[in-house]
Amino acid sequence: MRIVHYGHACVLLETENARILLDPGTYSKGFEAERELAAVVITHQHSDHIDADRLPALIEANPDAKLVIDPGSEDTVRKLGLEFEVVRPGDAFELGGAAVNVVGGQHAVVHPDIPIVPNVGYLFDHGAFYHPGDSFFVPEQKIDVLGLPTGAPWLKAGEAVDFLRAVSPRVAVPIHEAVLATPQMHYGLFTNLAPEGTEVFVAPRGEAAKLS
Repeated sequence: MRIVHYGHACVLLETENARILLDPGTYSKGFEAERELAAVVITHQHSDHIDADRLPALIEANPDAKLVIDPGSEDTVRKLGLEFEVVRPGDAFELGGAAVNVVGGQHAVVHPDIPIVPNVGYLFDHGAFYHPGDSFFVPEQKIDVLGLPTGAPWLKAGEAVDFLRAVSPRVAVPIHEAVLATPQMHYGLFTNLAPEGTEVFVAPRGEAAKLS
């Protein structure tokens, strides 16, 4: 398995069978050049996870790609005139031969006065890779590689560490870092406080990294 981190929440996952792009949002750069995608997958409706301006051209350039979204993104995608499939926690299906399980359901709390929106996490190939979106949902399955949220209005560094320890993956790849001026401080914290047996790997921006 290989991944390409396009910054913030956007990750290209390359499994043995499929190339799947997750959360192409406004803070991410370079994903629009991707071709031969099996799917584009969205965790939730916030613009840093779904760029409504660039998404139509991305789908047009990848005519075989299935667009998979959470329930809260439906209005945004429908206005763009794109075909899509809505998924919910508990759903299981395949994308280009890769097994996908949908988990979670809700975005993490930003503040009690801000409504909570839907958010789904995606497990690929039964735990080979997990993208939680904006949540701390801990799946039942053993996770090999975790996309670890690093900085956000809904996140404290200590909470990210607790989430990392709860999931306890073989490899943690920090994502969702664009709001931080110096994410390296968080990367060091993750490395120092990671559970035994977990490697923290900072993926080079825009470059393919083999993780298994």
